[in-house]
Amino acid sequence: MLFKKLIKFFFKISLMIILGLIVVSSIDPKMIEGKTKRYIDEKDQAAVEMDGNEVNDRLADTKQHELLYQKSIFTYQPLPQNIIDKIKGISWKKGAPATLESLAYVKVSYFGFDDKIHQGELIVHKEIAQEVTGIFKELYAAKFPIEKIKLIDEYGANDDLSMADNNTSSFCFREVEGSDGKLSKHSFGIAIDINPVQNPYIRKKKISPSEGEPYRDRLDIKKGMIVKDDVCYKAFKSRGWIWGGEWKTMKDYQHFQKNIVLK
Repeated sequence: MLFKKLIKFFFKISLMIILGLIVVSSIDPKMIEGKTKRYIDEKDQAAVEMDGNEVNDRLADTKQHELLYQKSIFTYQPLPQNIIDKIKGISWKKGAPATLESLAYVKVSYFGFDDKIHQGELIVHKEIAQEVTGIFKELYAAKFPIEKIKLIDEYGANDDLSMADNNTSSFCFREVEGSDGKLSKHSFGIAIDINPVQNPYIRKKKISPSEGEPYRDRLDIKKGMIVKDDVCYKAFKSRGWIWGGEWKTMKDYQHFQKNIVLK
């Protein structure tokens, strides 16, 4: 008699456990709200305690991150022949300190002022090409707004026209404005100008481009401006680049350059 009671007892316990497992397994963790769940952080594989709402938010962020990078392009390569044909005699001419073989063609994704994803192209020295793609990946991840990124050849290698159109660019064989024949760092492919209108060159009363006048006051922060310690500043400075916005005798807020020994 006692033996039969024990069998019935264990049968009931087993049945309750099985039913409990079925109920738990049928619950969608994404639908749980207000309950503490363990979420595995993909970055460091650590289990983090958070409630259901936080789990849903994290999962949504992960999906958004994946979609963001499915649409992105960050590549660099030796100059393709069609690009060589495009820049010869325009941004690149005989006598340029950077040979065609020393330059790299870079394609990047960026968020425009319209908050949409765009593709841009740059030419830089091959020694910094990988680093440049890393910088623009950071700007893209942070959704730092850039109006446009075109080769300066689209403007006949005219820096004034490129700046006035708020074009972000790099390589161009030219002299430093106002200098006596001194070559710009752009001639070597080791300088990049970002959003020239929002980040103009200022020396005393002179401002270039003139379209940058509304951005002379650097304390009045507006879209596309670069300020110390912001995401754009840090992306370049953390890699050893120099920012023209920190120069003493003049301010070139658009300008970043990398002083390296070129091979």
